[in-house]
Amino acid sequence: MISPGYRVELDVFTGPLDLLLYLVRRNEVEIVDLPIYPIAAQFNDFLDVLKEINLDLAGDFVVMASTLMEIKSRGVLPAEGEEDEAEEEVPVDSDPRSDLVTQLLEYRRFKEAAFALEAKAAEWQERYPRLEDDRPTSTSNPSADRIKEVELWDLVSALGRVLRRKEVEEETSVRADTTPLHVHVEQLGSLVREKREVRFSSLFDKETARSRIVGMFLAILELLRHHHFRAVQTEEHGDIIIQAPLEENSTHTIAEAE
Repeated sequence: MISPGYRVELDVFTGPLDLLLYLVRRNEVEIVDLPIYPIAAQFNDFLDVLKEINLDLAGDFVVMASTLMEIKSRGVLPAEGEEDEAEEEVPVDSDPRSDLVTQLLEYRRFKEAAFALEAKAAEWQERYPRLEDDRPTSTSNPSADRIKEVELWDLVSALGRVLRRKEVEEETSVRADTTPLHVHVEQLGSLVREKREVRFSSLFDKETARSRIVGMFLAILELLRHHHFRAVQTEEHGDIIIQAPLEENSTHTIAEAE
């Protein structure tokens, strides 16, 4: 676990429904046909990582994991009177997933509405009157369609892969990383600025202490949220690339051209 001295705002973890919606998209399934068995297993994998980050944070996710396990258990038990009415269609309301599916659909509607409002706001902020001598310029990038902005849960999944490496120590005693968060932020920020882009996994190549790995992960979140760094993927489920802020990349490119 991380040092008690860490005080990191983790409101980016917007809740278990957000993780469930991510898993639905990643598995390319319909919410109304939610496959409880694989989703529950994957949810628990994420829960193990969240426990490494912050036990208090994991509380709501533990409740959801319990709900999934209950639904899974109810799904394998024969329904009351099933033997006598085997040939009758089971009412939709008897589906143990129905309440959860309803919550997910409602959450998705709110999230899509929020994204739509954010997109509209960003569009209006970029509008300005065009001068007479302005000429339209092409900003198309043939590789742009192959680059995907990384979600928070993609990063958590990548952290899970790092923590599952054989060389990462299983800490039987509490060994807190005493490095202040701002030091991790400065060190990782300087490294990425120097190289302009770095593979997420490579940042942990020489790290074996779980507490230090978690501290570095939180620093990466800070860089992405508050320092304009970016995380992208060039292919689905591929390695995550951490990039320096765009304006800094532009400055480097101009300097090299000169």
